[in-house]
Amino acid sequence: MEQQKFSFRSRLKSFSFALSGIREFLIREHNARIHLVATVAVIVAAYAFRVSNTEWALLAIVTGAVWTTEMLNTCIEKIMDFVDPEEHPLIKSIKDLAAGAVLAAAFTAVVVGLLIFIPKVS
Repeated sequence: MEQQKFSFRSRLKSFSFALSGIREFLIREHNARIHLVATVAVIVAAYAFRVSNTEWALLAIVTGAVWTTEMLNTCIEKIMDFVDPEEHPLIKSIKDLAAGAVLAAAFTAVVVGLLIFIPKVS
């Protein structure tokens, strides 16, 4: 495979593809809209409670982890449906593992949120 020269135009095109993917994710996936509402709520609460820079960083990391795992989970589900649209025990296991990763990330985000926000309301 021949290596291509660096091009700003092709880099911008890559960003365009990525933004298109995020847009499609928000439009087509119900869970994306749930995560969007939760993210907005966290941002509003963080402003209202005037969290520290470190707390902002922690909230950004766990929120990003939830978004990333949800998008990867969606990709895995779509790939598995393409590979075999019929129910298959191995594909079910793969999908369940991917969904479990989202749950683990979301649980971690909730714990971090509670550790940051509970002391501020007490």
